[in-house]
Amino acid sequence: MLTKRRILVFFFDLLLISAALCFSFLLRFDFSVPPAEVELFTECLIVVLIVKPLVFIATGFYLNIWRYASLQDAIEMFKGVMFSSILAVFTVFYLRQFAPVPRSIFLMDAILLFTFLAGSRLIWRLCRENYRIGNSCEGPRTLIVGAGEAGSMLLKEIRRLPHSAYNVVGLIDDDLEKRGLKLHGVPVLGGTKQLSSLIRSNEIEDVIIAMPSVDGKALRQVVDFCKNENVTFRTLPSISNLINGKITVSQIKKVDIEDLLGRDQVMLDRDLIGSYLAGKRVLVTGAGGSIGSEICRQVALFQPEKLILIDQSETPLYEIEKELTARFPEIKFLPLTVDVRDREKVHCTFEQFQPQVVFHAAAYKHVPMMEYNPAQAVLNNVFGSKNVVDASCQCKAENFVMISTDKAVNPTNVMGATKRAAEIYVQSVSRYFKTKCTTVRFGNVLGSNGSVIPLFKDQIAAGGPVTVTDKRVIRYFMTIPEATQLVLQAGGMGSNSEILVLDMGDPVRILDLAEELIRLSGLTPYEDIDIIFTGLRPGEKLFEELLVEGEGVLATAHEKIRVLAPVHVSMESVQQELDLLYNSARAENVSDLIVSLKRLVPEFKPSYHFNGDAPLSFQRVRPDLFPVEERKVIQLQKRA
Repeated sequence: MLTKRRILVFFFDLLLISAALCFSFLLRFDFSVPPAEVELFTECLIVVLIVKPLVFIATGFYLNIWRYASLQDAIEMFKGVMFSSILAVFTVFYLRQFAPVPRSIFLMDAILLFTFLAGSRLIWRLCRENYRIGNSCEGPRTLIVGAGEAGSMLLKEIRRLPHSAYNVVGLIDDDLEKRGLKLHGVPVLGGTKQLSSLIRSNEIEDVIIAMPSVDGKALRQVVDFCKNENVTFRTLPSISNLINGKITVSQIKKVDIEDLLGRDQVMLDRDLIGSYLAGKRVLVTGAGGSIGSEICRQVALFQPEKLILIDQSETPLYEIEKELTARFPEIKFLPLTVDVRDREKVHCTFEQFQPQVVFHAAAYKHVPMMEYNPAQAVLNNVFGSKNVVDASCQCKAENFVMISTDKAVNPTNVMGATKRAAEIYVQSVSRYFKTKCTTVRFGNVLGSNGSVIPLFKDQIAAGGPVTVTDKRVIRYFMTIPEATQLVLQAGGMGSNSEILVLDMGDPVRILDLAEELIRLSGLTPYEDIDIIFTGLRPGEKLFEELLVEGEGVLATAHEKIRVLAPVHVSMESVQQELDLLYNSARAENVSDLIVSLKRLVPEFKPSYHFNGDAPLSFQRVRPDLFPVEERKVIQLQKRA
């Protein structure tokens, strides 16, 4: 407290305390104080100069940073003034042995003192901000799109900076009631439909889109206007990514493809999630992956007793453990290098740490890669999942949640078939144990490892071309935080052995994504960056589905989660087929493996035929790996 500036403020407040009392007496006696009341004035002045400063100091009056004063600070100031005034009145009455005095003096004194104190702070802040605004006029002329809460907070934050990078000359908002008004002294110039003309007439250089809850269609319209006028445009993160509702200049970012998709904010039932995560021992497999690591971050927000991180790769496991330890020092994190295919190690880990909640995110997900390695896809996705769910049930975990994929629906590739086989086993085994086993099925996740978006960005950075398999290909997309938040929500819902499907919204053409990414990079598709079509890769489909024929769809308490009526399969038949599948995978017998998968997953229809143990699709993509004689045989089979 004892800084030079605060001491000056303290003595300045003593002058204001004295001035408030003087004006109170002058107003009470019409600016002619009788000689008989001078003694009362002297006593009151001594009392207020002692009592009020002491109360101000005791209540932390001088600990506030008044340059950022807000309504809450004014309320605290009002409380301090009223309390000190009441204490001063009782002191005066006590010293004068409760003799009658003009009580209106003390009421006017309190009102005037609050006005003087609040006014002095307000004037200081206005002068300071006006000085800052004058200094910031050298920045690029900027328009803020959105005159709501986010725009207001952003504008105030820009003005607080000593050397702002933005010179805000106006705001844009589609609310007709705001037209012609001013927000913090900055005029609302018009709506988004007039954005192009306003950019030209006001010589705008930068546009900041302060509409964190806007849908993708409206955002794309604003972005198109900015592109046409050749101005720089940026946006704020979505509401779910804004921490505690605070908005800072550092959060302003370039518009990304995730923003243009316009996914709605996920509303979570935090009480439901906390009821099965808070204070529990939670285990996450595939913790170093894009989905697994985000699950760890989301789970840590609910304060589990211990978070056990399992992954076979040490580097990503080290990175997520380091990040979580720094962000959540009060939580115990245990990183373990465990391969889910190692049944003995998995069961040993579960027996030792007795997890109560298990999220199984470990899986091989790359469709073409698993076409090359079908045996490993089976061992990891089917039997790795089997090991984890068996261990969860045997150690009597309360909840088991497996992450599945839309590629498990009517699969045409090995990866999808193995994930569907895992779903079937989880449903069949869950009927024999108390562990609540849930499967969560969703589509592609933007920005996940191996997804199309990072690939497109790398190709654009390299100067192109951008490769798209087929102009007709469409996919469902959601962001990583949205997917993982819904996984946590789904984990606390439903009954045993259910498959929950997340609302993926409308499907998106991959070609549209590629073109939009090129435009967001400031380039023109087919001119600056070419787009070429390479044909569907092994096992790929033009579109993905979320439902298997025969699965009924029912609503749940959450609008973005649907539950499927499970298809009942006997445990005995599943186990017999799994034994055959395991033997084929261990022996690398691809033909028997595919046949076994087709018996286990009847809707599996691979998009290729076989020559020996190798799928033709594999041989077609990499003919250099096969001898010339075998290549001729393959060509003859393909012609036939």
